Amino acid sequence: MLYNAAFHQKLALTMTMTRIKICGLTRIQDVQAVAASGANALGLVFYAPSPRHVSVQQAVQLARAIPPFVTLVGLFVNPAEDEVCEVLRHVPLDVLQFHGEEEPEFCARFGRPWLKAIRVKQGVDLVQCTARYFGAQGLLLDAFVEGTHGGTGASFDWKLIPHDLPLPVILSGGLHPGNVAEAIRQVRPYAVDVSSGVESAKGIKDAAKVAAFIKEVKSIEL
Repeated sequence: MLYNAAFHQKLALTMTMTRIKICGLTRIQDVQAVAASGANALGLVFYAPSPRHVSVQQAVQLARAIPPFVTLVGLFVNPAEDEVCEVLRHVPLDVLQFHGEEEPEFCARFGRPWLKAIRVKQGVDLVQCTARYFGAQGLLLDAFVEGTHGGTGASFDWKLIPHDLPLPVILSGGLHPGNVAEAIRQVRPYAVDVSSGVESAKGIKDAAKVAAFIKEVKSIEL
């Protein structure tokens, strides 16, 4: 897929609302509540060490609960090719999200749009990352925490994000209802991604926190 800078610039100019992704869903009732609250995308984690990991069988059931026009995203960390293909054989993922050290050629191998997560810290060159992963639909920017691949609830210094990145930015890392509005004001991301910030326990979403998060996002007009 060739990156079309003019298209993304036009998209950014015409966008009036930040998109919302709720990640790490594990229960059907949470899928239904999150979708009903107005989230644009839901994320399922296919990474066994994660406390939010779901099996292929669980994912099939969760996918059936997703209403039309809500994007289903599958999160992987340094997977084998066969692992991704096995998930895709059973689960109707719309977008793939890669959180490890995957090469861009690997990310593009599966015939699906994809996102590349970058763990941000001082010294990470996000402009260079954009050039390397130019085929991605966007960069998901998360906090760098040694030994983990996201889902920590840690945030990072948003000032490290250049304002002129040529790929859409999905902001993640430590977001919650109390800070997401300020994050949007500072970063102006295409989308925000939250997991632990709307939970009552790992993998268990709190419907009131989800609703509060979405309300805060929708209160900000770009």
